[in-house]
Amino acid sequence: MTAKVGKIPVSDGDVPRHIAIIMDGNGRWAQKRLMPRIVGHHAGVKAVRKAVEFCSDNHIEVLSLFAFSSENWRRPLDEVSLLMDLFMKTLQSEVNSMMKNNIRLQIIGDKSGFPEKLQEKIREAEAQTQQNTGLTLLIAANYGGRWDITQALRKIGERIAQGELQPEQISEQLLNEHLVTAGLPEPDLFIRSGGEERISNFLLWQLAYTEFYFTDRLWPDFDKNELANAVASFKSRQRRFGHTGEQMVEKKTLANL
Repeated sequence: MTAKVGKIPVSDGDVPRHIAIIMDGNGRWAQKRLMPRIVGHHAGVKAVRKAVEFCSDNHIEVLSLFAFSSENWRRPLDEVSLLMDLFMKTLQSEVNSMMKNNIRLQIIGDKSGFPEKLQEKIREAEAQTQQNTGLTLLIAANYGGRWDITQALRKIGERIAQGELQPEQISEQLLNEHLVTAGLPEPDLFIRSGGEERISNFLLWQLAYTEFYFTDRLWPDFDKNELANAVASFKSRQRRFGHTGEQMVEKKTLANL
């Protein structure tokens, strides 16, 4: 099956398994329109729906969205409060749609930092969608890549202290198994909207071999066609993972025999 979004065809087997996105530019989008920043965050929710629909329609396995970083607590208190309220309302309103579309929700990050009422809503939403087998939607909230690696090392350290592991058993695979993304494919494509070109402490370990795509488009204006452009850019690249280009061509040829 081939789905067309805009002018760019996206075919089964050619798409990245996992797309990770920093949804930047909500506040600036609102400020350009002389509106409060929170209006931009509301508009950003609509762009999230479009991204989720695109990934679900094109058989992408995982979509990770950076919604709230561990550093975002430094923002003005009124904005943080409004973001928490928006997060709560969005969870309540979107779960039925996730169930209808077979989407599994997983919130990654230090959830203990949220108000108890929001933590309860997160638990309910995750439990309700746990058995869904379509797109896995990861929402990174109160998340930081350094925190993720640190909590993984802490868990490994506890296992060593309890005699379950020996230090020489520590490996990349073991660390992977203790990250919040354990069991999921690493991102193939990383996208950042809003014109900034940095990863801002997002999935630091997991992005080691990811292809990057940056765009000036502010997140509320990021539509399915823009996402298709990012996927098309990904498809045009040769991912070598330390091999030569010739080796990758030979490997692909052998795989197609």
